[in-house]
Amino acid sequence: MAHFNLFLATLVLVTCLAHAVEFQVTNSVPTTPGGTRFTNEIGDDYSRQTLAAATDFIWQTFQQTNDADRKNVALVSLIIENMDGRDYPAYTSNNEIHVKADYIDKYSGDVKTEITGVLYHEMAHVWQWFADGVPGGLIEGIADFVRLKANLAPSHWRKAGQGSQWDAGYDVTALFLDYCDSLRNGFVAELNEKMRGGTYSADYFVELLGKTVDQLWSDYKAKYGNPPS
Repeated sequence: MAHFNLFLATLVLVTCLAHAVEFQVTNSVPTTPGGTRFTNEIGDDYSRQTLAAATDFIWQTFQQTNDADRKNVALVSLIIENMDGRDYPAYTSNNEIHVKADYIDKYSGDVKTEITGVLYHEMAHVWQWFADGVPGGLIEGIADFVRLKANLAPSHWRKAGQGSQWDAGYDVTALFLDYCDSLRNGFVAELNEKMRGGTYSADYFVELLGKTVDQLWSDYKAKYGNPPS
């Protein structure tokens, strides 16, 4: 019996390890101002902890309760690097998150909190589903929705109701999605699941909320008094 129990324990351990996600951090520019600030004010250990916490939070937000619901990702890499010619702070390619060292260097506020928010946004890209033809603004809006629900929205974001179109992306779309989620709890999780393969359809909004996305956008704007964009 002891040998059998040991076998079961070993099997469980192997199974858990097989489904675990490893988080790797590489500061490829440690001697630059941004690389040095990353080391001094953020650090590898905190970044790995943040990537792990973000993953758990995203799985909960997307209601991905088991491996079958999620992408098969075994390793997520964070790379701090020079990003010459790119005017945005970070981007994600498959399971690699790239953060611009110069953005870290020049950020004037609490850089640790800011990069935490950036990592939640980028980690959402690692785990979210992508249907063919999905608007880029919706992809970015879902990622910023995750950042919003994690209470990591920065002060410079636009306010609820602002924006000229629902799929403008980022904060505008995130706040609109938050409104939609208030109409149907778990809406964003269901919307994300609908984009698991196949081709994107605007009818997803009708199927989940009973109105077209344009009707929902009009209702959303009206709720907040149609503020200027």
